[in-house]
Amino acid sequence: MRRIISALLISISTTVAVAQAAQPLQLADGAPDRHVVTAGDTLWGIAAKFLKDPYRWGELWKLNAEEIKNPQRIYPGQVIVLDKSGNQPRVKLVTVTEQRREYVEPLTKGIPSIPPQDIEPFLSEPRVLDESGLDAAPRVVALQDNRVIAGASDTIYTTEVTTQHKVWQLFRPGKPLVDPDTKETLGHEAVYIGTARQTRSGVPSSFLVLTSKQEIVRDDRLLSAPRLDVVNYIPHPPAKMIRAKVLAIYAGVNFGGPQSVVTLSRGKADGLEPGHVLAADIAGAAVDNRYQGEKTTYQLPDARNGLVFVFRVFDRVSYALVMNATRPIVVGDTVRTP
Repeated sequence: MRRIISALLISISTTVAVAQAAQPLQLADGAPDRHVVTAGDTLWGIAAKFLKDPYRWGELWKLNAEEIKNPQRIYPGQVIVLDKSGNQPRVKLVTVTEQRREYVEPLTKGIPSIPPQDIEPFLSEPRVLDESGLDAAPRVVALQDNRVIAGASDTIYTTEVTTQHKVWQLFRPGKPLVDPDTKETLGHEAVYIGTARQTRSGVPSSFLVLTSKQEIVRDDRLLSAPRLDVVNYIPHPPAKMIRAKVLAIYAGVNFGGPQSVVTLSRGKADGLEPGHVLAADIAGAAVDNRYQGEKTTYQLPDARNGLVFVFRVFDRVSYALVMNATRPIVVGDTVRTP
């Protein structure tokens, strides 16, 4: 069976299109004249073959509103051809006569925007809540054999659970996420501990721990596991200028690079959405210069470091995958509309 690779193409706003029209598209060094679509391709990976700025992929396709409403369908074996005959380059699909290929996979499975293995854990694990967001969640009151800690394959007991879900996740309260500029608390990131399946209802309710990243203790909380959706948004810049700060590098490390996940200080309320691409900057240093006995301090401008792809958005905080970076990304760095 032939597998359809569906690229879900999202509209690039008129505002951004007009703003970028003055900047000609720059092809990547060694951009191919054509690319044969294969299983395992991603939108970002294909875009990076053709463009220096992969987030401008929609412009290279010359997408219009009707094409966006009816997403372009790309099949394995089809060929994307680069056309440089006009004022601006563009790509299009052509049909070539090649040996027929068979694909035994669901027809509805679409090509992801970015490598799914890089973000799958982060599509469900991070939770940003308000300060009391875990207060009403079922609470662990006892552990198997009256232990102090529990882990995978152990049984835990909780306050009564009145709703039924296949899989639950375990959390405990985490530290607040604070905007470094305004000092405002944007939310509280709950610490992900593991997963569990309910085995008995009542008071108390029983759960079998399926996986654990940390030891489970009394007073940890349960939340239903969210649905996992493949990120199929075409990379595109926000419709307006958005500036955010890197609040954290996921897993508590000090530095991040390509394939790292970063927490950003802007979210849905600020206009961010999955699929948005932001430029990461290196803050310009303050340098002193002495001339004729007089010292002057100059603030150097920020410089482009790389690009991040937003894939999960909460009200005031979001998570993004670092797609490329020339130098390590650190907490406090600025990201912005490119």
